[in-house]
This record gives sequence, C-alpha cells and structure tokens, in this order.
Amino acid sequence: MSTMSTTPWPISRPTARNWTNRPTPAGPALLALCVLWVLARVLVLTPFGWAAAVVNVAFPLAAAVALAIPLWRSRNRRNYFFVGLLLLIAVATGLVHASQLGEVSLPGWAGLTLGLDVVLFILCVMSGRVIPLFTNSGVPGTQATRSPRIEKAALGLVAALAVFDVVGTPDLLLAVLGGAACIAHAWRWLLWKPWRTIRTPLVWVLHAAYLWVPAHLVLRSFSALGVTAPSLATHALTTGAIGGLVIGMMTRTARGHTARPLRADKFDVACYVLVLLAGVVRVGLPLVNPVLLMQSVQWSALLWSAGFGLFAVRYWPVLTRARLDGRAG
Repeated sequence: MSTMSTTPWPISRPTARNWTNRPTPAGPALLALCVLWVLARVLVLTPFGWAAAVVNVAFPLAAAVALAIPLWRSRNRRNYFFVGLLLLIAVATGLVHASQLGEVSLPGWAGLTLGLDVVLFILCVMSGRVIPLFTNSGVPGTQATRSPRIEKAALGLVAALAVFDVVGTPDLLLAVLGGAACIAHAWRWLLWKPWRTIRTPLVWVLHAAYLWVPAHLVLRSFSALGVTAPSLATHALTTGAIGGLVIGMMTRTARGHTARPLRADKFDVACYVLVLLAGVVRVGLPLVNPVLLMQSVQWSALLWSAGFGLFAVRYWPVLTRARLDGRAG
C-alpha cells in the first residue's frame, strides 16, 4: 500500500487531539502533568524512595487518563491500546521502585525490561504511521511504502519479545526471535526509501534514528547468546532510537506549532548529529574495544547533553513567544 502524497508537507501531529478532534490537556492541566513528571525526576535523586515511587507511577497513570478521556468520548477504538500501554509502563515503573525498596523479590531489571519493551512497541507503531507520511510529503516522489505483511510481522515480533521477557524463555529462542524481528524492521525501513531523504534533514533524522531499532534487536540476539553485553542493546534503543526520534520530532513539532517553515536549519542539523553520534559512540566503541566502555559512557553523555542543550538554547525563545501567524499554538 503506497503512502505517496502530492499534498504540501502536513503540519498535523500524531496526537490524541488530531486522532479524536476533542480537547486534550492544556493550560493548568498540561502544566500539572509537566510538574508531575519533573517532580518524579527530582525525587529519585533524594532519600524519599516511597515518594519517588508514588509520583513516578502517578505520571503514566495520569497520562493514561488524559489520553483515555478524548479517545472514549470520540469512540476512537483504533487507539485504545495506547491507554493500556501507558498502564503497563506504570506497572513496570512500580516494579522497579518496589524492587529498589525491597518490597518484591524480582530483580530491578525485570521492570526496566518490561518498560523498555513497551516503549519500543509504541515507538514502532508511531514510526510506522508518521515516517512514511513525512517522507512522501517532505520529499515528493519518494514513494515510501508500507507492506501489511511486514507491518504485522514487525509489530508482532516486538510484542512477542515483550511477552517472552515477562514469562521467561530459553535464550536460544530469544536470539531467534530477536533476529527475525531485526530482519522485519530492516525490511520495513528499506520500504520507506531512506536513501532518498539525504537532502532533507527534517526527514533523514527520523530514518537514521529508526535504523537503531533493527540494531537494537540484533544486539538483543547477540546478548541472548552471550556474544555482547545486554547494555549495548539497551543503549541502541534508548540513546540511538529514542534519542534520535525525540530530537527529530521535537524540532519538527516546534516549527509546526510556531508557524515556522518545516525546514531544518544548521542548528537543527547540529542537534541531530550530536544526538545520533552519542548513540554511535555509546554502542560502537565498546563493540570495537570493550576496554573503552567508560570512555564511551562519558563521551556519549557529553554529546547527548550537547545536542539537547543546543535544542533548549535554540528553541527557548521560539517556544516562549507567540506564533508567527498570530494563531493559537
């Protein structure tokens, strides 16, 4: 099924408001969600473990409620599952804190693994919806396509990995499953014609970030076989895929919401390069030479911080002022 489009590059975002045409949290309600998230980040650095646990679990629960209301009112059943995924993130967060507080005997990584599996699934669903669309709209004539069979295989295999992580399964089966998922997602990525986006940074950053998904999956296979450290697969997902997609969507959304041209400037490109390079350093250096693990952590953290720090400096004056066209953001 082709997603080719000859319409102008859309500025709509894959958000609950666009899915449902219903109001979502804004003003004080949105501020409250932001404060809740920030408070959770601060509390984990303090001795108040129970307070951190309660607030950290409360955020995905509050986000689930905020999403569920417009979905239910509009009967948007297609996206109900996102509410369930947010609830799973709350469960995973609770498991991590309960383990740290000594309330459960599960290892701390169990909740972390479940949480990352859920985030990976969300990332894969949303990428499949927006990357081909933005590719065809931003680079006319690209003809990025989606194959229903590949879509089902790619998402199904990631979901299966999450289930097997929960119930436990032999390492060999995990390795085979991870390898199959890697092939499916690499095939999916190639159908989006990433090589045709090189001259459009606002698009190629999404393709470059998504390439970390099959990298994460193949590293999961290797780690299940004892070939590589599990942390490399984790950071391929978090530093590479999540970091790259977040910085790419943040710049695009900031421009769209402020009526600026949907075209990355040199500051945006610098942000992309710094964040994506952080993933290369964090994963690549220990693969080449395990002795460089600590250096890879330090250099990657510096690059990551520089990329998002540059975004903050660049877009603070943009996002704290009115839209260029005078409309509501």
